[in-house]
Amino acid sequence: MIGQMYQVKRPSRSEFVNIRNLSYHVQIWGTPSADKTPLVLMHGWMDVAASYQFVVDALSHDHYVIAPDWRGYGQTHSGGVDNFWFPDYLADLDFLLDHYAPQTQVNLVGHSMGGNVVMLYAGVRPERIRRLVNLEGFGMPATTPDQAPKRYARWMDELKQLHRGELALRPYESADGVARRLMKTNPRLSQDKANWLAQHWAAANAQGEWTILGEAAHKITNANLYQLPEVLEIYKKISMPVLAVEASDNSLDVWWNGKFKLQEYHERLQHVTQVEIAVINDAGHMMHHDQPEQLATLIERFIA
Repeated sequence: MIGQMYQVKRPSRSEFVNIRNLSYHVQIWGTPSADKTPLVLMHGWMDVAASYQFVVDALSHDHYVIAPDWRGYGQTHSGGVDNFWFPDYLADLDFLLDHYAPQTQVNLVGHSMGGNVVMLYAGVRPERIRRLVNLEGFGMPATTPDQAPKRYARWMDELKQLHRGELALRPYESADGVARRLMKTNPRLSQDKANWLAQHWAAANAQGEWTILGEAAHKITNANLYQLPEVLEIYKKISMPVLAVEASDNSLDVWWNGKFKLQEYHERLQHVTQVEIAVINDAGHMMHHDQPEQLATLIERFIA
């Protein structure tokens, strides 16, 4: 039996929108009005839209908040694809904004993978964004063309592993097990928040086990190399003010072991015309869980 549960202050409602032949699940807080710029929150890899609940609860003002589950996450089912392509995220976001904000700019926030998406989108569709907030969407290490043969081979090998069932996400015996996993991954996560997140990050299957609401195909290596020159050209086209938020814990050193450093990320940001860097204290990469009050204050100050 799962224990104490986080108490939601601002309940959300769910909508399903037809986006590029997918039924996209979107969580909505608040109501639209002429005096509210929509606040659009895009989650990261192996996360879900509900993950922003703590930040929404910490906002001081009444906002119209839109947060979708990316394709293959949460309640947005991909239809059984066996790998995911980054340009699809850009197109999905474009179609979502066509639906929810066809005649107005939005304040756009993205975390991690979602941060990478919104940074690229901002350079491709700058006219659609009023303010941009990037939560540790660092990008990837630079690549060289000679890496391509091994990358394609690895991609095909992993596809075969997926189809043999070798990359399946392991189930948990209960929601308690999911909560324990979340707290093990993030020691700053409190028990009540972990219990609440477990109910949205995973769901019970037909066997009574709890499985993560993220498709295993997300684990497949991208067949395409990360093209840093292209990314920097896109960054140059970002015309709106950008707030780049980092956690006090330096995750890049842990992830890449010196292959991609925070200094390199800061050098890339110099290609953005208007950028401010802010740091969330006593937080790791999941800053929206660790310090939602600090993050909400930063976001509201920046978009005010």
